[in-house]
Amino acid sequence: MANVLVIGGSRFMGRRLVWRLLAQGHAVTILNRGLHEDPFGSRVTRLRADRTAPEFRTVLRQRSFDAAVDFQAFSGADAAGAVEALSGQVGHYVMISSGQVYLVREAPPGGGRGPVAEEGYAGQLVAAPQEPGDRREWLYGVGKREAEDTLREAFTAQGFPYTALRLPMVEGEGDPSRRLESYLWRILDGGPLLLPDGGEQPVRHVYSGDVARAISDLLGRPQTFGEGYNLCQEEMPSLRRLLALLADLLGARPDLRSIPAVALEACGVRPEEISPFSTPWMSLLDPGKAQRDLGFRHEPLEVYLGRIVAAFLSEGPSEPPANYALRARELALATDGPADHPDVEV
Repeated sequence: MANVLVIGGSRFMGRRLVWRLLAQGHAVTILNRGLHEDPFGSRVTRLRADRTAPEFRTVLRQRSFDAAVDFQAFSGADAAGAVEALSGQVGHYVMISSGQVYLVREAPPGGGRGPVAEEGYAGQLVAAPQEPGDRREWLYGVGKREAEDTLREAFTAQGFPYTALRLPMVEGEGDPSRRLESYLWRILDGGPLLLPDGGEQPVRHVYSGDVARAISDLLGRPQTFGEGYNLCQEEMPSLRRLLALLADLLGARPDLRSIPAVALEACGVRPEEISPFSTPWMSLLDPGKAQRDLGFRHEPLEVYLGRIVAAFLSEGPSEPPANYALRARELALATDGPADHPDVEV
């Protein structure tokens, strides 16, 4: 039995990991601000602190852990605080990073946007975008890079035992982002579903259950110290193919229609507002290193999607996600076409 600290841990991916660790018999301590209730009752120890304040180090003083998993390191300062608070007090520190660390750098080796391997991390960063939504995504990727770089420096200088796990979009039951769920609502209402630029871009995500398993399996493995690993599924379907698979699982016949992304934008609709996977900020990763070095294997796409769809149908929320408010506009575009672009085929 190990003593594991989870920084975050009250929502979605963190919650899934905590349940797995408890099922394996580990002692779990959760450290967060206490803003969200958790379902663990007396099974866990809870520490309350804002990691950006001195109290973060205070609550960890004189506590030691076999391992720590950090879901909340979003900047170099966050990582530096973890190093300061946990140096000499943790056997293994795992940072949950993001595939966006690759999207903010110039032309990864091999060209294009992926699939990109860990060797594609190094390089110059692209300039910060001006559009607010793109800028937020850029800042997120840059912040994750700064956190990883800080940990790498601590590993080199003092042997701080960290591992970084880079994740693409994470899918799973109860995902608070409701991205995949927004497609399910649209498929089930029977109306046309608009696919920006035809939905031909490849999609390669990761299932929350497989992430939790990978984390618990690598805790305490010295060969992973100082390393970064991509975790993602094996399949890489187009978005159109993914939606067809979801429709099959729902027992529905989708009416998938292509629309140029530029036509949507001309109508004041960002493509990702109606199709969350139609975004340039969706990383496409190569999982080869994790497969070779960690023995990582991901469940088949259809298997985990079946679980998500079953959970949605049996216990999903009664109200649609926020982006469903655009549905009437989507249907009008599907019927009439963009008024300012009569030559556009939908």
